[in-house]
Amino acid sequence: MSLFKKNLSVKQLLMGAFMLAVLIPSITIATLAFVEARNALKFEIEHDLKTRAAAAIDEIDRLMFERLQNVASWSQLEVMQDASIGDIDKRLSTFLADLKKNYNGVYSGLYVIDQNNKIISSSESSLINQKLKLNSIWEKTFLNSTNLELYEISSEKLAISTMIRNEFSSNHPYYLVADFNQQQLTQVLNHAITGHSAVILTDRHQKPIANTTLLQKKPYSQTIRSIAISQGFKNFKGLNWQLEIIKYRDDALAPIKQMGLIILALSMMIVLISLLIALPVTKQITIPISKLTSFAKNYVSSGIQSKPPEGGPIEIREMANAFTRMIFDLEKSQENLTRAAKLAVVGEMAAAMSHEIRTPLGIIRSSAQVLMREPQLTNEGKEVCGFVVSETERLNKLVSTLIDAAKPRELDLKPSSIVQVSQHAIDLLQAEAAKKQIQLHFENNVNLGELKLNIDAEQMTQVLLNLLLNAIQILPEKGQIWLKISDTLEHVEISVADDGPGIPADKRDHVFDPFFSQRAGGIGLGLAIVRQIIYAHFGEIFIQKSSKQGAEFIIRLPYLINSQ
Repeated sequence: MSLFKKNLSVKQLLMGAFMLAVLIPSITIATLAFVEARNALKFEIEHDLKTRAAAAIDEIDRLMFERLQNVASWSQLEVMQDASIGDIDKRLSTFLADLKKNYNGVYSGLYVIDQNNKIISSSESSLINQKLKLNSIWEKTFLNSTNLELYEISSEKLAISTMIRNEFSSNHPYYLVADFNQQQLTQVLNHAITGHSAVILTDRHQKPIANTTLLQKKPYSQTIRSIAISQGFKNFKGLNWQLEIIKYRDDALAPIKQMGLIILALSMMIVLISLLIALPVTKQITIPISKLTSFAKNYVSSGIQSKPPEGGPIEIREMANAFTRMIFDLEKSQENLTRAAKLAVVGEMAAAMSHEIRTPLGIIRSSAQVLMREPQLTNEGKEVCGFVVSETERLNKLVSTLIDAAKPRELDLKPSSIVQVSQHAIDLLQAEAAKKQIQLHFENNVNLGELKLNIDAEQMTQVLLNLLLNAIQILPEKGQIWLKISDTLEHVEISVADDGPGIPADKRDHVFDPFFSQRAGGIGLGLAIVRQIIYAHFGEIFIQKSSKQGAEFIIRLPYLINSQ
């Protein structure tokens, strides 16, 4: 604390500030870079392990599916019936030997045995009439209407067995046994290895099935692991095997550690260089800063601008000039603030007066209508009066739209039939649509006949009129519009779709913005008001491409009342 209480010179302060300004950002940036790089590398490693684990277990599922499918299909071949006559002509044994040869090391042996495990036929003829040693049953599965059994692994062989249907006698079953070479599984695991990692394949009881060369055991916290569980292949549901890829953090994050040492060395170099630079810099800054301080005090005390100090580093000279400009700008900004305040008041008054425009507009329109009834009025005068009436109506509509957008009306919520509201909106626009030979289709779920929602029927009618009228105005002649109502467990959905030109995808996010319009002469407030009303009903509205390649507006309203 005594250091902060002591009056330090500008030189000492600059030295300290300079060192902190260099040291803190350097350490912070280095630390953040190290942490981000470490997290990024860890994420990439975890993602890589997850991808490789998933690919490996999928490959194992496919491999096991093929092996099980082989055994299941072979057991149903006609040649298998030779087992019931003891394979007298050795046709079955020859068939098994050919299968083993064709599969080139996939199977270490193929056998047909009786219920006492006596070998009737074999891919190795020397084993016939011997007893086949099988371990206890390990897994059972079902594939292609065939029950299959897997026996515990021994001598790197996985025995797969299924019963052969005996057409001559059901009391003397025979079994087809295939010794699947476990090295096939190990090869898949080896392909999943990159760098210093290990892969372990276990069954549903965590019993090892196959693994690559394991690394030295380390605590779980010092490893990065990814586990994938068998999901099956095609109609084979899988055996619920589990594959785990292990990579040790020390090996995986070794590049980051090396980068950390490099960053630390660079940080120390920056500190040393900063010290060498700070000493002469502080001397060059001290005197000009003192002069600039005197200049500022003189302005504060007297309010008179004197000549800014000269000399010193260019930054100090620029600071002096900037201070002078700041004084000038401050005086100008005070004038601008005063002017802006006056303009704001004028703007508020103008907004308030917009409501009063309707009165003179009404008088002008009424006067023009009276003049049009004068018998002495010429045709040209009547035409001019017609222009006055139509333009005043357009201005009145524009003012009403602006007021509605600025201050929406409060909702008058009452239980109303959404079907009746929709039908009413269509009835109002039938004549307008007929002018362009546009067809209006109304589809609603029959279960919605008595559906009532707590809505403002008038404003909801305005919503549908806006959407339908927009579609009518933008569609070419003989176009079609569909208004559809459907319900879900959560909301009622109202869809207004057409087969027109649609709205480009890059403009769909802006259609509800005020003053955004794609139609010539439109002011772009209709859809903004529509969204305002829907939001007031706690609903939502969005736009998408319709099935007829046009535009489709979808409204979703919650079930506030759904009873009669």
